Amino acid sequence: MSTNLLVWIILAPLLGAILNAGFYFYHIKKEKVSDLVFSIIGTGTPLISFLITLSLFLRMNEENIIFKQDLFTWVSIDKLHIGMSLLGDNLSIFMSMFVTFVGWLIHIYAIGYMKGDKGFGKFFAYFNLFLASMLILVLADNPIILFIGWEGVGVCSYLLIKFYYGKAENVIAANKAFIANRVGDFGFLLGVVTLFFALGEVDLSFASIEANMANASSELLVLSGILLFIGAMGKSAQIPLYVWLPDAMAGPTPISALIHAATMVTAGVYMVARFHFLYSGMEDIGLFIAYIGAFSALFAAIIATKQTDIKKILAYSTMSQLGYMFIAVGLGFYSTGLFHVFTHAFFKAMLFMGAGGVIIAVHHEQNIFKIAQHRATLPIIGFTFLVGVIAISGIPPFSGFFSKDAILAAAFQEGQYLIWLIAMFTAFLTAFYMFRLYFIVFVAPSQHKEKYEYTSKTITFPLVLLAIGAIGAGFLNFPAIFGGEHQVDTWLAQLNSKTIHMSHTTEYILMVLSIIVAAAGIKVAHSKYANFDVSKPEEETGLIGNKFYIDELYDRLFVQSSKKLSVFIDKVLDDKIIDGFIMKSSINFVNLGKKVSMIQNANVRFYAATMLVGMTCIFIYLYIKLGL
Repeated sequence: MSTNLLVWIILAPLLGAILNAGFYFYHIKKEKVSDLVFSIIGTGTPLISFLITLSLFLRMNEENIIFKQDLFTWVSIDKLHIGMSLLGDNLSIFMSMFVTFVGWLIHIYAIGYMKGDKGFGKFFAYFNLFLASMLILVLADNPIILFIGWEGVGVCSYLLIKFYYGKAENVIAANKAFIANRVGDFGFLLGVVTLFFALGEVDLSFASIEANMANASSELLVLSGILLFIGAMGKSAQIPLYVWLPDAMAGPTPISALIHAATMVTAGVYMVARFHFLYSGMEDIGLFIAYIGAFSALFAAIIATKQTDIKKILAYSTMSQLGYMFIAVGLGFYSTGLFHVFTHAFFKAMLFMGAGGVIIAVHHEQNIFKIAQHRATLPIIGFTFLVGVIAISGIPPFSGFFSKDAILAAAFQEGQYLIWLIAMFTAFLTAFYMFRLYFIVFVAPSQHKEKYEYTSKTITFPLVLLAIGAIGAGFLNFPAIFGGEHQVDTWLAQLNSKTIHMSHTTEYILMVLSIIVAAAGIKVAHSKYANFDVSKPEEETGLIGNKFYIDELYDRLFVQSSKKLSVFIDKVLDDKIIDGFIMKSSINFVNLGKKVSMIQNANVRFYAATMLVGMTCIFIYLYIKLGL
């Protein structure tokens, strides 16, 4: 019975999406469906998914079993066999637990945020579909089914980023996200195809792939690993396919929270962890992944120090934190990377939702200096936002400290001192730009303070629960040197992940250094921005303020060159060469036709004479040839 529940984890939000879509279409014509109906369906179905996942988690914890559900055979042609199967192992249930829980809280938050919006029902239909797609990705038993969910979250992100499609910039941002992700997705698809040819097996389930790794060509496996990671670069916004993520802030804040906290961008990290058996034997590829993560973390942190849009600062912080996760999984510390995915889900969802609450209070202003100039008194949002800022900055005992510190220790233990130094400097920048954001929005003196506005409980309730998670989630993987049992590492033992095994003295020193670095970042931010004159805002200027002109570079290299190529094909190749050749050929055919038509004159005597000449020629030929 429990095995059959796997599909209902997906079906619950999927049915919610279908119901909300149906009611929304009816509402467009009749306007008789209240927002309460959409809210109950939209929040109730993710809750059902969470409760089912929780029940499976508890049973797995007691009985140490793995759930698998074979729904039907999708494709069975010669050597290719693809089953529509779901896998509920420790990894997928671990991911599903916080995806459904945090996703449910974000759905509740969306009720208050989207209140009064004309597209309320449509939003929840998209929202439920987004969650269902992520759950397909997480629970898939083979990479083909995983790819369905992979594409599903891509489509839903496109629909939600351009939710307010009346503004051209929102549509452009959605197109940018969609196209950038298609580049990565093409790499992922090629990786799966390469893996199929490398294995030569009829069953592409993860268990079958792992069991037959020894029989595969090492060159093809390496190629497959690289191509799969290209997919992760796009989905998880790593260099060079990160450019879509900041622009994705065009969508409503709830979707920003869902994308950045529990779905979509974490899919790349999950995918690498799911293919741990492939990457564990490829140290060079793993090191490449770790360096991409390190430089992505640093690059995003540098850009974030000069941004003025509150949501874009948080977007770059997500890219940076994802870089930390890839450092861990690239070095073989899969459970460590996923632990940071877990803690990050709480404080990043809370930060985005807090930012959304501030944006609503100041009438949808997103520039942090203008927000400060028209500051509203928001005690719950201010407190929870501070909790999130402390957590992401890596201050103990908040959750971000334990997960980030484990990644730093992993890099140091593996002798990757350059990666460790980059990660440490990034930690300094993270504390600096996050507290810069906090001090400007909530602390810096302002001449104008708006009276406290009532904030809906659907906004504050999720924030309080997430704040509890941001504070306490780190204790689930409490370090052994403090008497912890590493519960997350134990639960994810199937990944054969590397663990920290350095001396206690070294570990203590690294922790202290990490705290000092974060404290230094906070100190610098406090000195510069705690009493900042918000009437004289900073501007996004210079190399860093303009994001190193990467968007302009990509526009020149890819967009403008594609336009020039299109113009060349249209105006030169098509109009002058192809059309010219076709027109010339057609004229010649017409002239030839006219000449041929001269002998088709309906004159019977002419036809008879022609036949006589032809027959005479044939007889002469036969006479000469046969010697008659």
